[in-house]
Amino acid sequence: MGKNISKRSDDYSKWYNDLVVQADLAENSGVRGCMVIKPYGFAIWEKMQAALDKMFKDTGHQNAYFPLFIPKSYLSKEASHVEGFAKECAVVTHYRLKNAEDGSGIVVDPEAKLEEELIVRPTSETIIWDTYRKWIQSYRDLPLLINQWANVVRWEMRTRLFLRTAEFLWQEGHTAHATEEEAMKEAELMMNVYAQFAEEHMAMPVIKGTKTESERFAGAVETFCIEALMQDGKALQAGTSHFLGQNFAKAFDVKFATKEGKQAYVWATSWGVSTRLMGALIMTHSDDNGLVLPPKLAPIQVVIVPIYKGLEQLEAIAGHIAPLLAELRKKGISVKFDDRDTHKPGFKFNEYELKGVPVRLAIGKRDMDNGTYEVARRDTLTKEVVAADAVVDHIVSLLEAIQENIYKKALAHREAHITEVDDYDTFKDILKTKGGFVSAHWDGTAATEERIKQDTKATIRCIPMDAPGEQGSCVLTGRPSARRVLFAKAY
Repeated sequence: MGKNISKRSDDYSKWYNDLVVQADLAENSGVRGCMVIKPYGFAIWEKMQAALDKMFKDTGHQNAYFPLFIPKSYLSKEASHVEGFAKECAVVTHYRLKNAEDGSGIVVDPEAKLEEELIVRPTSETIIWDTYRKWIQSYRDLPLLINQWANVVRWEMRTRLFLRTAEFLWQEGHTAHATEEEAMKEAELMMNVYAQFAEEHMAMPVIKGTKTESERFAGAVETFCIEALMQDGKALQAGTSHFLGQNFAKAFDVKFATKEGKQAYVWATSWGVSTRLMGALIMTHSDDNGLVLPPKLAPIQVVIVPIYKGLEQLEAIAGHIAPLLAELRKKGISVKFDDRDTHKPGFKFNEYELKGVPVRLAIGKRDMDNGTYEVARRDTLTKEVVAADAVVDHIVSLLEAIQENIYKKALAHREAHITEVDDYDTFKDILKTKGGFVSAHWDGTAATEERIKQDTKATIRCIPMDAPGEQGSCVLTGRPSARRVLFAKAY
């Protein structure tokens, strides 16, 4: 199996696009800006979903589903929210088609115009808060902790598979609380859930922090985020959690009776991650040979490739490994025995390397005679011979080692690409030559933030939560600054 993948060092963007297509993750569709997620790519997304869904439910959240369509009037009820999404909205204006009278094909029936246009959801705050008005009457109904798995549409003009598409899959949590303190705790909790998922399942180190006012979600009072660093030195926002204050409660008149019998507006949060995480996963770990998947998210964790001559040898190998397959599956390890007789072993080795399968076993007649397996690991591309009676325990520990190793490798890359700077010339030089996160003082003004963005294309990715207070001078204006923030060019 020949790999038609560009080298990262030659063209990182093309390498990424080649890899998504060649590894059978996704492809462009007949609808401009929309993608088809193929079975192997969707299997990874399903593993992400399952892990996140359990974490949501473990923290008390329930799943529900809300309409795809939002009346246009709902969107205009929260001014900053509509301003943030207006340019990305797809609008439904008619509800019927008909055959053209001249026989030229199908046309929109002008008689079937909707009384009120419907927006294809870019996010669901408005339709959900209209619903919550009916669900919330008293303090006994709070907190209301709801999540939905859905698709959304944001009419992007420049699209890239997984990273930015007109339609994408995601989850969006929407919660209502009796107090400001409780809602803030919820928003921070969900940021921590996302960080735990990214690091423990995706093996992707992240920095937790808050967004500047200009980078916040439209309609939010505070936005918490996790930021990751890709191999090309660009940052990627991997998840956000928003404290919405009472903005949406007031816009949709969502009140509750307090314990004292008074009427009060609820406090709100929303939070979400999307199939953008697939892009993050690819760009954090993969190499010029293909995908490198963390074992916890790999659809196939172990593949066994038989080396044989003739059907008789293949049947002998199949019988020989049957107990091994059963034992691995009993331990919850997903294993595939590739007994296809239409492809040679070399093709299969290449294919599973490209698809990022963490562990590959090869076995032929000589291995059966010797009571051994050849075991290859994807992250280091190294091989070793392991005794058959020790192979199960070896695989279990190997999967753990691979998960840990690729996290440590990504962490080392990130740490090597956080650079503290104190003057603007160095700031610009680091962004141009080294990339990564640049830790610098900022005077706290939107004007300075915008000027740096115009000069360098770098934005403030986050104000790190664990960064110590440190008096200094703004890297651009020289004005006083109380702490450093992280700048980077970003996806």
